[in-house]
Amino acid sequence: MQRVCFLLKVRADRLEEYRARHAAVWPEMLDALKAAGWHNYSLFLREDGLLVGYLETEDFAAARARMAVTEVNARWQKEMAPFFESPDGARPDEAMRPLTEVFHLA
Repeated sequence: MQRVCFLLKVRADRLEEYRARHAAVWPEMLDALKAAGWHNYSLFLREDGLLVGYLETEDFAAARARMAVTEVNARWQKEMAPFFESPDGARPDEAMRPLTEVFHLA
Protein backbone atom coordinates (compact mmCIF):
# COMPACT_ATOMS: atom_id res chain seq x y z
CA MET A 1 0.00 0.00 0.00
CA GLN A 2 1.35 3.39 -0.99
CA ARG A 3 1.03 6.23 1.57
CA VAL A 4 0.64 9.64 -0.06
CA CYS A 5 0.89 13.05 1.60
CA PHE A 6 0.44 16.35 -0.24
CA LEU A 7 0.10 20.06 0.48
CA LEU A 8 -2.27 22.64 -0.99
CA LYS A 9 -3.14 26.21 0.04
CA VAL A 10 -6.74 27.25 0.72
CA ARG A 11 -7.47 30.96 0.31
CA ALA A 12 -7.72 32.68 3.69
CA ASP A 13 -11.08 34.27 2.79
CA ARG A 14 -12.62 30.86 1.98
CA LEU A 15 -11.57 28.77 5.00
CA GLU A 16 -14.96 28.55 6.70
CA GLU A 17 -16.79 27.66 3.50
CA TYR A 18 -14.10 25.09 2.67
CA ARG A 19 -14.66 23.44 6.06
CA ALA A 20 -18.42 23.47 5.52
CA ARG A 21 -18.11 21.86 2.07
CA HIS A 22 -16.02 19.06 3.51
CA ALA A 23 -18.47 18.48 6.34
CA ALA A 24 -20.96 17.49 3.62
CA VAL A 25 -19.03 15.91 0.75
CA TRP A 26 -21.40 14.59 -1.89
CA PRO A 27 -22.11 10.86 -1.40
CA GLU A 28 -21.38 10.21 -5.09
CA MET A 29 -17.95 11.84 -4.68
CA LEU A 30 -17.19 9.63 -1.69
CA ASP A 31 -18.29 6.57 -3.69
CA ALA A 32 -16.10 7.58 -6.64
CA LEU A 33 -13.03 8.04 -4.43
CA LYS A 34 -13.52 4.60 -2.88
CA ALA A 35 -14.11 2.97 -6.27
CA ALA A 36 -10.95 4.63 -7.63
CA GLY A 37 -8.85 3.13 -4.84
CA TRP A 38 -8.51 6.03 -2.37
CA HIS A 39 -8.39 4.67 1.19
CA ASN A 40 -7.86 6.19 4.62
CA TYR A 41 -8.10 9.66 3.03
CA SER A 42 -7.81 12.63 5.40
CA LEU A 43 -7.48 16.38 5.02
CA PHE A 44 -6.01 18.61 7.73
CA LEU A 45 -6.41 22.39 7.56
CA ARG A 46 -4.26 24.91 9.40
CA GLU A 47 -5.63 28.36 10.28
CA ASP A 48 -3.44 30.05 7.65
CA GLY A 49 -4.93 27.87 4.91
CA LEU A 50 -2.22 25.23 4.65
CA LEU A 51 -3.99 22.00 3.71
CA VAL A 52 -2.31 18.65 4.32
CA GLY A 53 -3.80 15.65 2.59
CA TYR A 54 -3.06 12.01 3.33
CA LEU A 55 -4.31 8.87 1.64
CA GLU A 56 -3.40 5.26 1.06
CA THR A 57 -3.73 3.54 -2.30
CA GLU A 58 -2.22 0.71 -4.29
CA ASP A 59 -1.11 3.07 -7.08
CA PHE A 60 -1.52 6.84 -6.72
CA ALA A 61 -1.12 7.59 -10.43
CA ALA A 62 -3.76 5.01 -11.32
CA ALA A 63 -6.12 6.21 -8.55
CA ARG A 64 -5.80 9.81 -9.79
CA ALA A 65 -6.39 8.71 -13.38
CA ARG A 66 -9.54 6.80 -12.39
CA MET A 67 -10.89 9.90 -10.63
CA ALA A 68 -9.97 12.18 -13.54
CA VAL A 69 -12.44 10.44 -15.86
CA THR A 70 -15.43 10.63 -13.51
CA GLU A 71 -18.17 13.18 -14.05
CA VAL A 72 -18.58 13.80 -10.33
CA ASN A 73 -14.89 14.68 -9.97
CA ALA A 74 -15.14 17.18 -12.83
CA ARG A 75 -18.07 18.88 -11.05
CA TRP A 76 -16.32 18.81 -7.66
CA GLN A 77 -13.06 20.21 -9.03
CA LYS A 78 -14.90 23.00 -10.83
CA GLU A 79 -16.69 24.01 -7.62
CA MET A 80 -13.60 23.69 -5.41
CA ALA A 81 -11.02 25.39 -7.65
CA PRO A 82 -11.87 28.94 -6.43
CA PHE A 83 -11.01 27.90 -2.85
CA PHE A 84 -7.33 27.38 -3.64
CA GLU A 85 -4.30 29.52 -4.25
CA SER A 86 -2.80 28.08 -7.42
CA PRO A 87 -0.09 30.16 -9.05
CA ASP A 88 -0.02 28.04 -12.18
CA GLY A 89 -3.81 27.78 -12.48
CA ALA A 90 -3.87 24.02 -11.92
CA ARG A 91 -7.03 22.42 -10.53
CA PRO A 92 -6.64 21.16 -6.95
CA ASP A 93 -6.52 17.52 -8.05
CA GLU A 94 -3.80 18.37 -10.57
CA ALA A 95 -1.78 20.41 -8.05
CA MET A 96 -1.38 17.53 -5.59
CA ARG A 97 2.34 16.77 -5.57
CA PRO A 98 3.23 13.92 -3.22
CA LEU A 99 5.81 14.68 -0.56
CA THR A 100 8.75 12.34 -0.15
CA GLU A 101 8.39 10.14 2.91
CA VAL A 102 11.55 10.24 5.01
CA PHE A 103 10.38 8.28 8.08
CA HIS A 104 7.58 5.88 9.03
CA LEU A 105 6.97 4.09 12.31
CA ALA A 106 4.74 1.07 11.69
